[in-house]
Amino acid sequence: MAYDRFVAICHPLHYMIIVNPRLCGLLVLVCWIMSILNSLLHCLMALRLSFCANLEIPHFICELNQMIQLACSDTFLNNMVMYFAAVLVGVGSFLGILYSYSKIVSCIRGMSSAQGKYKAFSTCASHLSVVLLFYCTVLGVYLGSAAIQSSHSTETASVMYIVVAPMLNPFIYSLRNKDIKQALKTFFVKETTNRPV
Repeated sequence: MAYDRFVAICHPLHYMIIVNPRLCGLLVLVCWIMSILNSLLHCLMALRLSFCANLEIPHFICELNQMIQLACSDTFLNNMVMYFAAVLVGVGSFLGILYSYSKIVSCIRGMSSAQGKYKAFSTCASHLSVVLLFYCTVLGVYLGSAAIQSSHSTETASVMYIVVAPMLNPFIYSLRNKDIKQALKTFFVKETTNRPV
């Protein structure tokens, strides 16, 4: 999405040439391959651990860091691989997003039209809000769990990046649609006028 926004704002006349179906398919394929390899690595690393009998995971979903904490054997190598993969995949993609948006901001600053600047920033705002929500909660789960062993806060952060961020995606991106904005305004006006005093 960051690359799509970058091309749409910085190279609008070449957008259809650059962002073609072949490139989109290649980007999706690279994401799938990276996620499959990352999952395979963690599964193979978890297979070398030994677990005690009758364990209950204090979590609603089988998070990797929660699983590793329940192992009876030494988990140092698993923790190192987990944090290295998180830095490589998570921070690497986050730096790519930041680089893309730094180029977008420098391109927007060069625009003379205030309306063009507003349109460019509104194009990026929805994507940035979802990215920040996702990355902040993921960092809270994986890096915060190393410092604080609070199960409740980890569960809450997990719900945020597993459930809430994907659910908000369609809503946030549809807010750019004028019909959706008008329907929301009508709904909220109707709700505030029908509320008993």
